[in-house]
Amino acid sequence: MKPRPSDQEQPQGELFKVELQRLIDLQDPLVSLAAQINWEQLEVTFGALYHPTLGAPGVATRLMVALHYLKYAHDLSDEETLERWRHSPYWQYFSGGKWFELARPVEASSMTRWRNRLAEHNLESLLAELLQTGLRLKVITPGELEKVNVDTTVQPKAIRFPTDARLYERMRTRLVVMARREGIVVARPWSRKARHAFYWQSRYARVRQFKRAQAEASKLKLYLGRVQRQILKRSGSCSVLLRELLVLSDRLLAQKRHDQNKLYSVHEPQVECLSKGKAHKRYEFGCKAGLVTSAQSNWVLGAQAFHGLPYDGHTLGAALAQTSRLSGHPVQQATGDQNYRGHKLTHPSVLIVKPGEKGLSKKVKKWCQRRSAIEPIIGHLKAEHRLERNRLKGRRGDQINVVLSACGFNLRKLLRALALLGRSFWRFFFNAWGWPKTKANAVTRRWLPQALQTLYP
Repeated sequence: MKPRPSDQEQPQGELFKVELQRLIDLQDPLVSLAAQINWEQLEVTFGALYHPTLGAPGVATRLMVALHYLKYAHDLSDEETLERWRHSPYWQYFSGGKWFELARPVEASSMTRWRNRLAEHNLESLLAELLQTGLRLKVITPGELEKVNVDTTVQPKAIRFPTDARLYERMRTRLVVMARREGIVVARPWSRKARHAFYWQSRYARVRQFKRAQAEASKLKLYLGRVQRQILKRSGSCSVLLRELLVLSDRLLAQKRHDQNKLYSVHEPQVECLSKGKAHKRYEFGCKAGLVTSAQSNWVLGAQAFHGLPYDGHTLGAALAQTSRLSGHPVQQATGDQNYRGHKLTHPSVLIVKPGEKGLSKKVKKWCQRRSAIEPIIGHLKAEHRLERNRLKGRRGDQINVVLSACGFNLRKLLRALALLGRSFWRFFFNAWGWPKTKANAVTRRWLPQALQTLYP
């Protein structure tokens, strides 16, 4: 059933609760931003995901959207977000609350189920609303949306570094557990010998005795094959999950060292191996993420995950189409690095620029110097907004994580812009009326700018 409106007024006040407006500073940037976001439009957008009459009423849309905004803006888990929400009246006001609450609004699993309910167009509306809020506040101008920088990076998945021995042992354990759960008798699971072989394989590899380590890994592969054949003999009508796990087991047993599309994780089989030429990290395991930022003011205008190891140039069309759809303004100039050569994008209204290209005007060359501005943005997304290690499950989780990371980055920029607007007001006030000139107010001239900096950091 659709959630109740978040702004529904109660007929009478609470006797034992404190009103949030008495606890907070109404000039705080987070409070000002809450008044600028179009929550009604988000409720209409996400209301289509619920049945109009059946079931219990869902959790308020504004609450769930605000929790995910704040989670990715401050790099928190679901549990940490709810715990911090319980202690912060500003977060509760931003989420649409009226009274200060001492208990968690929802369970952490509710945030997971709400994310899984999102469709692709609903997910992108979270990022689009922040861009439209920036346009309404005039911290983003329409001209800034016409010239963009484009780049790709790796969104690593939360998996351990894959080794053959660990994958064999993990797959054997998962097969035995799932088979017994479905009532299939595994006469010889080889658990004791497999644990012994895995222990010695790690010890031999640690002291660089690779031949002995390979012999123990071969034993683990043998035990996995025996367990798989036992389950195949006794599984007349097994479940879909067990059949999928058996298919993955066949894929793991058949793959060689230099094969393509190898299996790197049992619980995340869609993980891909990417090499971006980094000296400190040769291989990364996850998926490719495409990002589009404004060339002048560094707002994240588009973010999406790409699977199947596509060439960077082949992702350009989808990235620019998403940017134009979210911002509402067509892109006129896109600047990318040399990996976008041969993009095969023929669009008469978009100028694709690559640094080092011959025949460019001085004005275009100046914009080429701004292409590297996207690199620190990628660093901030990974270090501060949960793009470094994606913990959401499946390909759908990859897409959700990269878009919400961009939302967290833009939310922090909006808060800094609102704080700067407040500070600029004070500067304009004192510049218009004049700073104190008397000797008695010399101390005031020294501490007042510091106080304003503390008030609006």
